[in-house]
Amino acid sequence: MNHDRKPFFRLKYLLYVCSKKNLLYKTYYDSIIVTMNNNEKQNEASAAPSTISEEMFEQAKNELCKIITTNDEQLVREFCECIFTPAEIKDLVNRWLLVKEIDKGTTQREIARKFGMSLCKITRGSKELSKPDSAFRKVLDTLK
Repeated sequence: MNHDRKPFFRLKYLLYVCSKKNLLYKTYYDSIIVTMNNNEKQNEASAAPSTISEEMFEQAKNELCKIITTNDEQLVREFCECIFTPAEIKDLVNRWLLVKEIDKGTTQREIARKFGMSLCKITRGSKELSKPDSAFRKVLDTLK
């Protein structure tokens, strides 16, 4: 996968998660910005040159974050269905389910068997969940 697209896929995941429960608060907007900025820093060294300016990228990222802060759950759901393919939505749902399983204490091997996912993907989810400012943790705590 092109490293330029990793922050975009993370944003797509968070858009979908927030739209499912209409959890559209400034906290999530802030979490998305923090998460995407962390990913950008991690990918800067290995990322291929982008054809868009940093300013244009930031503006588009902020617009997408604002979309999920609306109180119109149906609009957000429709937006997600327009921007994502069915396969991407399935992948997003599976990723969210694996985060919930990790939070329940299910072992990584059990999750791999249950969802047919690689241990690498599950480990990544586990690492994200254990970060101090984890957006995953904030969403999970809100759902409890």
